Amino acid sequence: MAVESGEPESSDSLRTFGAVVQGLREHHGLSREELGDVVGFSKHTVASVELGRRMPDEEFVEAAEGALGNTGALRRAAGFVERQAGLATWFQRWARLEATAITLYVYESRMIPGLLQTEAYARHLFTQQLPPMDDDQIEVNWAARAKRQRLLRERPNTNFSFIIEEHTLRRQTGGGQITRDAVDHLLEIGELRNIEIQVMPTVRASHAGLDGPIQLLETPQNKWFAYCEGQRGGLLTSDAKEVSILHMRYARMLSQAQRPEDSTSLLRQIRGDL
Repeated sequence: MAVESGEPESSDSLRTFGAVVQGLREHHGLSREELGDVVGFSKHTVASVELGRRMPDEEFVEAAEGALGNTGALRRAAGFVERQAGLATWFQRWARLEATAITLYVYESRMIPGLLQTEAYARHLFTQQLPPMDDDQIEVNWAARAKRQRLLRERPNTNFSFIIEEHTLRRQTGGGQITRDAVDHLLEIGELRNIEIQVMPTVRASHAGLDGPIQLLETPQNKWFAYCEGQRGGLLTSDAKEVSILHMRYARMLSQAQRPEDSTSLLRQIRGDL
């Protein structure tokens, strides 16, 4: 089981829901570990929910409702929990941190990072999701992505660094025209003073990022978090050892990728080849 540590500050609705869970648990004379055993979650998950640090999963709500009297209180309370439409549940806590970060590092090996995607590129990705999204879901997802992208221009004092694999562009996701527009967008965004975009060449003998995508950020309180995402979930941590390891890998990749000015030249070459 992956352990999530150092989770971001919670919302009022999350803390309120957590207080309801804690009150009912204590009323029934259960410890966090005992409630976790009953509902099939760890005591750490129970603690995270009670402290307002974890978005309650539907499975947790239903299991806890049954374990704590079936009063309906938890189901009703869960209805008031603030959720960010268009963002995966496991990503929402990272998105809240991302919104106020003073430093953000992103290495992506599968596609153009969400913050840098054009609307056409993003919509193509949404249409390829399985199970398929309906039109309303696609609109909600694009609205959430477009809102996140405003950070690049609305936070000029935030240092953004992106490392993108060359093959993510050579693949021509969405077709030639969508890729051409995507590369043009990268060239435009890369001109902003607070943004550096580096391309990792496809042919590279040494590569520190072969274990997968990495995201790192620094909060206004100078605390660092890391986030790694897979097919159906993500892991957010502030554990100093884990963050340090990912920092080392990202720092090595900065030297292995093309320099920003050379990356611009490579992007223009890729654009010309399309």
